[in-house]
Amino acid sequence: MIILKTEEEIELMRESNRLVGMTLGELSKHIKPGVTTLQLDKIAEEFIRDHGAVPTFLGYGGFPNSICTSVNENVVHGIPNNKPLKEGDIISVDCGVTKNGYCGDSAYTFCVGEVDEKIKALLNVTKESLYKGIERAREDNRIGDIANAIQSYCESHGYSVVRELVGHGIGREMHEPPEVPNYGRRGTGPLLKNGMCIAIEPMINMGSKNVVFENDGWTVRTKDRKPSAHFEHTIAIHNGKADILSTFEFIEETTHI
Repeated sequence: MIILKTEEEIELMRESNRLVGMTLGELSKHIKPGVTTLQLDKIAEEFIRDHGAVPTFLGYGGFPNSICTSVNENVVHGIPNNKPLKEGDIISVDCGVTKNGYCGDSAYTFCVGEVDEKIKALLNVTKESLYKGIERAREDNRIGDIANAIQSYCESHGYSVVRELVGHGIGREMHEPPEVPNYGRRGTGPLLKNGMCIAIEPMINMGSKNVVFENDGWTVRTKDRKPSAHFEHTIAIHNGKADILSTFEFIEETTHI
């Protein structure tokens, strides 16, 4: 069942999502060659707790850390480890917090030092596709309108859309109905209504759309080991249109693709 949020609940979710944006902004200051993803994880957990919230991902379904760190060909759900990042890597950092009983969720793919222009183009198109999807998130549109906007934009640039992983509703729980795919037909899927809160998160591959689920039970990587990009915002359908509750402003103060 899709849970519609009140004005008050949307404002509480805005607070949680703003903290996610602040956390990603803090991490952006530390993402450089030589840093490990476990170091980033520690920074994120301390930052979240210092701001009166808890990391939603920690222990979620048994996940062992506070952020997901997915490097290069890893699409999502990468587990932080002791391997240092290298010049030219890309890293998707997915972060969730719970504050005042409501969840925030957002992700951003960062460049580590100087990155190949072809990979930067993948990041740019993936990020742009997120906003293309958000533009279609209006009252009386459908989930398929968001999905189709993302798919058509990315495929027109020669990239492929992961099928096995999707966005989701969000509120008191990290994952609520409905599912929000990044591919599909316009005019299909659940109707968008005021008060719906969803996380839209394009996961876009440079090569094939096919993915492999690794033996650690979490990490998802591209089958052909080509790079993948991931960007995510949490939005509310509010006064008939998309209200972006999360933010990249703290990231963009310190970095850019």
